[in-house]
This record gives sequence, C-alpha cells and structure tokens, in this order.
Amino acid sequence: MTELSLLGCTPERSLSAKPTEIHDRILTVDGHIDWPIRQFLNPEFNPSIRNEPGLADSGQWDLVRMEEGGLDAVFMAIFTVQRERNSEANQQAKAHANQLIDLTEKLVADNQDQVEIALRPEDAYRNEKLGKKSIFLGMENAYPLGTDLENVQFFFDRGIRYITLTHTKNNDLADSSTDEQQEWGGLSPLGAEVVREMNRLGIMIDVSHVHDDTFWDVIELTKAPIIASHSSARALRDVPRNMNDDLLRAIKKNGGVVQLCFLGDFIKEMEQTPERQAALESLSAELAAWSQGTLSPEESKALFAKYREINQQYPENKPTLADVIDHLDHMVEIMGIDHVGIGSDFDGGGGLIGINDVSEMPNITQELLARGYSESDIRKIWGGNLLRVFEEVIAVSSNK
Repeated sequence: MTELSLLGCTPERSLSAKPTEIHDRILTVDGHIDWPIRQFLNPEFNPSIRNEPGLADSGQWDLVRMEEGGLDAVFMAIFTVQRERNSEANQQAKAHANQLIDLTEKLVADNQDQVEIALRPEDAYRNEKLGKKSIFLGMENAYPLGTDLENVQFFFDRGIRYITLTHTKNNDLADSSTDEQQEWGGLSPLGAEVVREMNRLGIMIDVSHVHDDTFWDVIELTKAPIIASHSSARALRDVPRNMNDDLLRAIKKNGGVVQLCFLGDFIKEMEQTPERQAALESLSAELAAWSQGTLSPEESKALFAKYREINQQYPENKPTLADVIDHLDHMVEIMGIDHVGIGSDFDGGGGLIGINDVSEMPNITQELLARGYSESDIRKIWGGNLLRVFEEVIAVSSNK
C-alpha cells in the first residue's frame, strides 16, 4: 500500500473474441492487492457482493468483480504502517498483521464455494480447474517481524508466502527507498538473517520499496530468485520506488520477476488542477503523519474519508493503460519476457484510465495482444513467471 486509494469511473472497452478467449484460458495472477487493510479501515464493506465501480466506497476488488475480470488468483497484501520501533509497537504490529490475516481467512470461510487460501503454485492451478479463485498472502513491510527471527516461521505458518522487506521508512531489517536518510547502508545484520530464513522456509523475498543498497545486499545473499511485487521502470518515471535498468538486469540474472505497478505517480508525471493540488495540500500534515505511522486507526479512517471526498470533487488526472504497458515493454526489452508480471496495487493507490479495478483486467490482455505479444508471452506475464519463481523458491527451501 503506497498511498490512499483513488477511484474514478472509466469507460468500458469492448473486447474482441480472441482477447476474451485467451484471457479466459490462461491462469491470471495479480501479485499485489491491498484489500485487507482497506477492509480493516472500512469494516462495512462487503467483498462478497458486486460493489459498483467508481463509487467512493466501492474499492477496486471484490469476489464478483474478480470473476468479471477473469482474475484467477491474487496475493493479498498484509500491510502494516511503519510506526515506532520498540517492543510494544512491534507487538502491536504483529497483532495487526494477524488481524488482517484473520479478515482474509474469514472472507474465504464465508465464500468457501468460490475461493480458497493457496499456499503453493499448484493450489492455484488446481483451483482454476475447479472453478475457484485463489488467495495467496504476502506481507508488505516486514515491520511485524520486529526483532524476533522466529516471527518469520510464525508468519510462514500463518500462510505468508512473500515478504516485502520495507515500506516507506527504514525498519529493523533494511533501508527503504523513500526514507529521509539511510540507517543500515542496505540490509541490517538482522535483515541478512531474515533473508536466509526466508530462503530456508520457501518465502519469496520482495524488493519493492527497498533502497537500492538493500537490493544489492539481497541479490548478493539470496540463494533463491527474488521478486518486486509491485514496481515499475525508473527509466520511464524517475522515482526511487521504481527499478532502474541495472536492477532489472540483476533480477534477470537472479532469475526473478518484476511485477508492474498501476499507481499513477510511478507511471507518468501528470499535471493536476490547482483546485486538486490545493485540496491535497490541506491534507499534507495528516498524510505525513499517516506515512510516519502516527495516526490512530480512527484518525486514518477519517483521513481516508477526506481523501475520497477530494477525489470525488477534484478527480485525479491519471495516466492510461497504454502508459503502464510502455513500462512493461521497457522491462521486457531489458530483461526478457520471462521476468515480468502484474502487481496492480489496487486498493493501495493503483488504478489508471482503462484499468481502474479488477473487472477491467481483460483490457490488459487486449493491449498486450495489440502490441504483438503472443499467447505464450501473455501467459507468462499474467502469473506464469511469478509462479515459476515461487516454485524455484520452494525448491531451494527443500534443499536446505
């Protein structure tokens, strides 16, 4: 979750039969959706029904729209805001992560005829044949691990299958790409131990959000391929959260995968209206406090409500689906087709013109076909590459 979610109505795009057929017969995986934290902050939301796209409280994912969009599997982000780093705060973060996992498990229990928790790649393939959706769990921000290495095993046992090492701030494991200054010069000694433990258990290491120095420490240390669950190309949008070409080449050599993020600010700089800029500026202090983790849950809910109101009154000028696929084209040029994927960041800030919620996922397939990607290529982009990495991570753990 990188910033507060933004929703807006977008026109439907008609699909020819071929894109629809291809989209329906391949296994499609979104590697990063932030529904759990959104559900926690908005407990009245019902993910089991169709929430009308474009409305302020509709979110970007529910089970019905997942079906409409032909999306077979998702990695739900168990996200915690970075707060103080002490024993009490660490315990609170762990408890919060457990709450989000509980919410996800309740969703599955309430809809067990439609969806299952998945722990291994074969679960997704099996569920697809059974006509069920799959939900994997990834932890965004290793903050809930605190300083206790045993928490890696604890969260593995709870179903976590990737861990994003940092979020917007440094933590006890590593430096973030967006903190004011570095603390560790990359991985901390504890962070190095966590990387080894993730290799041992078969948890994918996620380098989205991390500082470049953290990335290089991970690459040197890991025995398994890594992922960037939701990152784009720095060559097209020069922000620290994106991956530069040297990082992309290193992931190719490592055998890993980078999953395209749909958050507008990571895709293309867009001019906004003065009215929107002024309205957002009025929230700057609260947004900074949210980023620092100093807002209470109640204050965060109030901030979300203000943010949604601004988005309704002064809609954001967003990049388009074509803009985001330009990033994918660049990454394919640098890394090849075997190292790219999709990590939308829906419900965490993702959403562009033409791809604003999960019901519009077939538009991606249509755009890829229009650009000359083959069905085999699209199968790899839409989850084949990620699940291949996942299988290789499990294989490394089996050899420990």
